[in-house]
Amino acid sequence: MNPAPAWPPGYALKHFEVIDSTNEEARRMAAAGERGPVWIAADRQSAGRGRRGRNWESPTGNLAASLFLRPEKAAADCAQLSFVAAISASDMVSRHAGNAAIKVKWPNDVLADGRKIAGILLESASAGGERLDWLAVGIGVNLKVFPEGTEFPATSLAALGIVPPAPQDALTGLAAAWAKWYDVWMTRGFDEIRDVWLSRAAGLGTRIRARLQNEETHGVFEGIDASGALILRETLDRTRVISAGEVFF
Repeated sequence: MNPAPAWPPGYALKHFEVIDSTNEEARRMAAAGERGPVWIAADRQSAGRGRRGRNWESPTGNLAASLFLRPEKAAADCAQLSFVAAISASDMVSRHAGNAAIKVKWPNDVLADGRKIAGILLESASAGGERLDWLAVGIGVNLKVFPEGTEFPATSLAALGIVPPAPQDALTGLAAAWAKWYDVWMTRGFDEIRDVWLSRAAGLGTRIRARLQNEETHGVFEGIDASGALILRETLDRTRVISAGEVFF
């Protein structure tokens, strides 16, 4: 294993034993005028949430963290940061996951041996224009335990037979990976991030089921476009671009 990563310069850290939600703390920090970037970490969240308002279990021993920042870019561009976060989280998990196959799942999950081990939730607000006023990148990683009975099966490092790192060590690795890939995104744009994400993508080139807001569809997962939307070939002569939804293999 490579030497342990160091905390990246320029990023502050705010730690809580218990908090309602690290993303909610980011919202409060924005209202208080914080400039960021600040990582917000909690040993336990009492009201953690995932995509579409779902509850996100975050018991002690897992990693629950959010990055608060003000990217000063358009909302459409900042949506690409879910892919930066997924690559960063997969880097961190891979460092500890032994021989497990670590993949990214559209739009913003990380899988270990085909099961969800990390999830990402971006929340933001604008100041009235195209640019975001602030952004929270919430990341939860199942280090020690995982929820049972979820629609898409989950796992944890411990369930893979791996002694999980302490959450603070996992966060340092995550923060270091984020700093690297965020710099790539800021300086060279989304194309390189897209290529790296696709090189790790689960289900690429296979038939998948996509659940949209009001329907489900099936097709071959052909990739993601320049905005990060999923490209689904439904039939030989019809390709569909999906900007929001969930996929199942």
